[in-house]
Amino acid sequence: MKSFFKNLFDVKNWKKKTKITWIVVLCVLAVCCVLSAIKPSEADMKLQASEQMQKLIQADENSTRKHVTVTYNSLIIVNYCSFSTSGASEINEKYVGFAGQVFHADEGVGKFVGQMVNYTYRMLGCGENILHGAKLTLLLTTLTTLIGVILGTLLALGKISRNKLLSKPCSAYIFFFRGTPLLIQLFVIYYSLPAIFGFAWRDLFDAADNQAVYKGAFIAALIAYGLNSGAYCAEIVRAAIQSIDKGQHEAAKALGLSYGKTMRLVIIPQSVRRMVPPICNEFIMMLKDASLVFAISLMDITTISKNIMTSEISYIVFLPALIIYLIITAFFTWIFNAVEKKFSLYE
Repeated sequence: MKSFFKNLFDVKNWKKKTKITWIVVLCVLAVCCVLSAIKPSEADMKLQASEQMQKLIQADENSTRKHVTVTYNSLIIVNYCSFSTSGASEINEKYVGFAGQVFHADEGVGKFVGQMVNYTYRMLGCGENILHGAKLTLLLTTLTTLIGVILGTLLALGKISRNKLLSKPCSAYIFFFRGTPLLIQLFVIYYSLPAIFGFAWRDLFDAADNQAVYKGAFIAALIAYGLNSGAYCAEIVRAAIQSIDKGQHEAAKALGLSYGKTMRLVIIPQSVRRMVPPICNEFIMMLKDASLVFAISLMDITTISKNIMTSEISYIVFLPALIIYLIITAFFTWIFNAVEKKFSLYE
């Protein structure tokens, strides 16, 4: 009876929390919609330029050589506009638009907000309506985890096998990839292997393809990350399999099932539920470790941030990168929490 009332109150609390969460989300969306509707337009932002800058912009319209560089970036509820000239008499003007007002962004809080908007816009690639760095990061992480789970399952089965010719190499593989840094593994696969065997990763693609270098780098990164993830997933799968009660093996043996059928029909299906939480955690870890591909110049979030930092000479650019990673991680953590609750072993 006590258990019944406890579960009843837990359900009510869960429904109440869910309702509050949805109310908060809807309120935030409503506020964002209002702020987005009333933020200054691009034309309004450009009209804020000083009289001197306006004259230079008008002069550029009738000249083939441009003297003024105009940058306009818009991010949902806030936008940013900057004007800059080159030459001996360099002029810089920056403005931030928010809540129907335009503010100077040449110093103080306005400058910080303007830089954050500019850097975030450039990193997300909003001008082309595609999240360049995030797309590569998510693609690499997803493929890596899939490879890791498949390879890890085979390695785990090999490691727990009674055949030493199979178990010893699998154990050595797991020890090697778990015992060496992922960054060094990436360097070995991307730089050392081509030097030893005399090939280039870009040769895997058409020489006329101007993206061949980046595609080759992605393949190298996928191999390095997949091999590394396979070693960690192998330990996850092994632990899950060995956590199943030995009575299951004995019962299957009594029914006349072979070792292979016992593993395929009895042990592994029960192990899957135990693997879900650690494999979800492995995905999150790989999501963050994907930032290491900046070392081979793959255009992920970190590399784009680094390139912007070099051109702008400002380390503030890494703050938007940090927030983007946090948002992506929070999103997948929320999904995986729901998955874990659904497949939880302890309900």
